[in-house]
Amino acid sequence: MDLIRNYLHAFSNVMQSIGFVDIVDILLLTYLIYVLLKMIRETRAGQLLKGIILLVVAYLLSDFAHLRAINLITEKVLSIGLLALVIIFQPELRRALEKFGQTTFRLSRLTSFGQSGDVRDRWETAIPIICESVGELSRTNTGALIVIERSTKLGEQISNGTVVNATPSLELFCNIFYPKTPLHDGAVIMRDGMILAAACFLPKPQKEELIDKHLGSRHRAAIGMSENSDAMVLVVSEETGQISIAEDGKLTRDYTPDTLKEYLTSVLLPEIPDKPWNNLFQREKPDSGDNASAPSSDAAKEKEDAQ
Repeated sequence: MDLIRNYLHAFSNVMQSIGFVDIVDILLLTYLIYVLLKMIRETRAGQLLKGIILLVVAYLLSDFAHLRAINLITEKVLSIGLLALVIIFQPELRRALEKFGQTTFRLSRLTSFGQSGDVRDRWETAIPIICESVGELSRTNTGALIVIERSTKLGEQISNGTVVNATPSLELFCNIFYPKTPLHDGAVIMRDGMILAAACFLPKPQKEELIDKHLGSRHRAAIGMSENSDAMVLVVSEETGQISIAEDGKLTRDYTPDTLKEYLTSVLLPEIPDKPWNNLFQREKPDSGDNASAPSSDAAKEKEDAQ
């Protein structure tokens, strides 16, 4: 009974010593552990982590049972564990740092990627051309990969391709992806509304074994590129002509040129909200009393319906 009372007293003292900062610290640590486990789940790193946990358990059990040989071996293995983790988890650590380096809050939704007026104009011209080209490639069952660069620069992929730096057009897209041309094997990378490079090779996906077996190399490359960056990757299937988009490691399918145009416009050319201070110095026009100068509610409604 005294033992239980002592434990309760110790627990009470610990709880009383916890402040607001400690709670925030614990919540942040819990979230970081959750993110870490989510990142390595169902990957090669996840399997290796299970092996490390088994080693730790073996060390504790051997120490408790006084199994000196096993305890010595596991202790030596764990003593160099940090260096081994860095070497073994190098690909996963690189991807994790790349993810942390990407902008967490998509400011592009508000600022259109911080684009200048010229860049925005180029995207306004390029989006209809992209959709028309993808529609034509889909109709003729011509395989295609179009990578739209966003905040993460794709210099590594551009360097292994052929720099084009051309204004997009239907003829250019169809010529690049025509099966007998030198540039058809690979992806086109677009930056700021321009075709920057062609015949670019993309990275493999992290969880290739979990991807649908029916998906071909283009779709797998698109998923891999979207996992390693915030790029948007358009895919046209050579077998079915199906149009798909890969983003954040996920593939959405069955787009049409119209739905593709609507989506690209919403992402690449978001509406910039009116700034509240823009209207601070605008004086409200006095009412002249002439009802003909102001549209009636019915007329305004008809205008809104027509739009």
